[in-house]
Amino acid sequence: MDAKEFVGNWNALRGELLETFMTADGGSAVAAKVRGLGLSAAQLEGVRGVLDLALRDTMYSLLLGLDGAASIGDSQEQFTIAGEDGVVIEDIESEAWECFHGDSGVCG
Repeated sequence: MDAKEFVGNWNALRGELLETFMTADGGSAVAAKVRGLGLSAAQLEGVRGVLDLALRDTMYSLLLGLDGAASIGDSQEQFTIAGEDGVVIEDIESEAWECFHGDSGVCG
Protein backbone atom coordinates (compact mmCIF):
# COMPACT_ATOMS: atom_id res chain seq x y z
CA MET A 1 0.00 0.00 0.00
CA ASP A 2 1.33 3.44 -0.82
CA ALA A 3 0.59 6.78 0.87
CA LYS A 4 -2.16 7.69 -1.59
CA GLU A 5 -4.09 4.49 -0.84
CA PHE A 6 -3.41 4.78 2.90
CA VAL A 7 -4.74 8.35 3.01
CA GLY A 8 -7.62 7.39 0.71
CA ASN A 9 -8.64 4.71 3.21
CA TRP A 10 -8.73 7.31 5.99
CA ASN A 11 -10.86 9.51 3.75
CA ALA A 12 -13.21 6.60 3.10
CA LEU A 13 -13.51 6.12 6.87
CA ARG A 14 -14.38 9.82 7.16
CA GLY A 15 -17.23 9.33 4.70
CA GLU A 16 -18.46 6.20 6.47
CA LEU A 17 -18.46 7.97 9.84
CA LEU A 18 -20.30 10.96 8.41
CA GLU A 19 -23.02 8.71 7.00
CA THR A 20 -23.30 6.84 10.29
CA PHE A 21 -23.62 10.13 12.17
CA MET A 22 -26.23 11.56 9.80
CA THR A 23 -28.38 8.50 9.09
CA ALA A 24 -31.47 8.47 11.31
CA ASP A 25 -31.05 4.75 11.98
CA GLY A 26 -27.25 4.89 11.97
CA GLY A 27 -27.11 3.34 15.41
CA SER A 28 -24.47 5.71 16.75
CA ALA A 29 -24.76 8.00 19.75
CA VAL A 30 -24.05 10.94 17.42
CA ALA A 31 -26.93 9.94 15.13
CA ALA A 32 -29.25 9.71 18.12
CA LYS A 33 -28.22 13.17 19.32
CA VAL A 34 -28.67 14.69 15.86
CA ARG A 35 -32.07 13.02 15.47
CA GLY A 36 -33.07 14.28 18.93
CA LEU A 37 -32.49 17.87 17.88
CA GLY A 38 -35.56 17.77 15.61
CA LEU A 39 -33.88 19.85 12.92
CA SER A 40 -35.31 20.84 9.56
CA ALA A 41 -33.79 19.43 6.36
CA ALA A 42 -31.83 22.67 5.84
CA GLN A 43 -30.53 22.57 9.38
CA LEU A 44 -29.52 18.93 8.99
CA GLU A 45 -27.48 19.86 5.92
CA GLY A 46 -25.76 22.53 8.00
CA VAL A 47 -24.93 19.99 10.70
CA ARG A 48 -23.67 17.58 8.02
CA GLY A 49 -21.33 20.28 6.72
CA VAL A 50 -19.97 21.04 10.18
CA LEU A 51 -19.44 17.36 10.99
CA ASP A 52 -17.76 16.79 7.63
CA LEU A 53 -15.31 19.64 8.26
CA ALA A 54 -14.62 18.39 11.79
CA LEU A 55 -13.94 14.88 10.50
CA ARG A 56 -11.71 16.18 7.68
CA ASP A 57 -9.65 18.25 10.11
CA THR A 58 -9.44 15.33 12.55
CA MET A 59 -8.32 12.82 9.93
CA TYR A 60 -5.78 15.28 8.53
CA SER A 61 -4.39 15.98 12.02
CA LEU A 62 -4.16 12.28 12.84
CA LEU A 63 -2.31 11.53 9.62
CA LEU A 64 0.14 14.39 10.13
CA GLY A 65 0.72 13.23 13.69
CA LEU A 66 1.52 9.72 12.48
CA ASP A 67 3.82 11.12 9.80
CA GLY A 68 5.70 13.22 12.36
CA ALA A 69 4.71 16.49 10.70
CA ALA A 70 2.51 17.52 13.67
CA SER A 71 2.29 16.76 17.34
CA ILE A 72 -0.03 14.28 18.98
CA GLY A 73 -0.73 15.82 22.36
CA ASP A 74 2.55 17.10 23.72
CA SER A 75 4.74 14.79 21.62
CA GLN A 76 5.95 15.10 18.08
CA GLU A 77 7.83 12.19 16.60
CA GLN A 78 7.86 10.30 13.35
CA PHE A 79 6.35 6.84 13.31
CA THR A 80 7.17 4.12 10.81
CA ILE A 81 4.03 2.82 9.19
CA ALA A 82 4.35 -0.26 7.04
CA GLY A 83 1.93 -2.52 5.23
CA GLU A 84 1.67 -6.23 5.89
CA ASP A 85 4.31 -6.72 3.21
CA GLY A 86 6.77 -4.67 5.27
CA VAL A 87 6.94 -1.82 2.77
CA VAL A 88 7.10 1.51 4.62
CA ILE A 89 4.40 3.99 3.67
CA GLU A 90 6.13 7.27 2.91
CA ASP A 91 5.03 10.82 2.08
CA ILE A 92 1.81 10.70 4.09
CA GLU A 93 1.92 14.45 4.77
CA SER A 94 1.72 15.56 1.13
CA GLU A 95 -0.90 12.96 0.22
CA ALA A 96 -3.00 14.02 3.23
CA TRP A 97 -2.75 17.66 2.21
CA GLU A 98 -3.83 16.88 -1.34
CA CYS A 99 -6.69 14.67 -0.19
CA PHE A 100 -8.13 16.88 2.53
CA HIS A 101 -7.09 20.40 1.51
CA GLY A 102 -5.74 20.30 -2.04
CA ASP A 103 -7.28 21.66 -5.22
CA SER A 104 -9.56 18.66 -5.63
CA GLY A 105 -10.64 18.75 -1.97
CA VAL A 106 -11.29 15.03 -2.07
CA CYS A 107 -9.37 11.87 -2.75
CA GLY A 108 -10.46 8.47 -3.76
